[in-house]
Amino acid sequence: MKFLKWSFLSIFLFVAATSCKEEAKKVIKTEAIAFTKEGTLQIFKKEADTLLANFDIEIAETDYETQTGLMYRKGMEDNQAMLFIFPDVAMHSFYMKNTEFALDIIYIDENLRIASFQENAQPFNENGLSSQVPIKYVLEVNAGLSEKFLLEVGDQITFTRK
Repeated sequence: MKFLKWSFLSIFLFVAATSCKEEAKKVIKTEAIAFTKEGTLQIFKKEADTLLANFDIEIAETDYETQTGLMYRKGMEDNQAMLFIFPDVAMHSFYMKNTEFALDIIYIDENLRIASFQENAQPFNENGLSSQVPIKYVLEVNAGLSEKFLLEVGDQITFTRK
């Protein structure tokens, strides 16, 4: 009787183990989102009018564009940036959900002056990164560029559309 009991248990475990194979994971391939140059942007030192940086920019101003931003992209060149233009002057908050590379987020007021910034925002981090003051624009650049260009609150930007 013990032999039958162990045989039944062994067969049951073998069938259970072999019939519960995991389904192969499906890989969904998506096209890489390419940078689209829609204008240029310059940053100047607040008092000396010295050019600090020059960027090719992609502009985000529709609801979809501002909600998606740089999500699902692998990165940008150091001379590329994304400029967000909001219809209102208000407190705005950004997060890094589905953003695969670190960014400096530069908050800009309605007078085109840097109002605050968040350096080295980490990929995939869903914590809100507040402008801390009412702003009209946001510029996203690769992490480390704010420090490289020694950006400060009060520095001025100008931009032109293509």
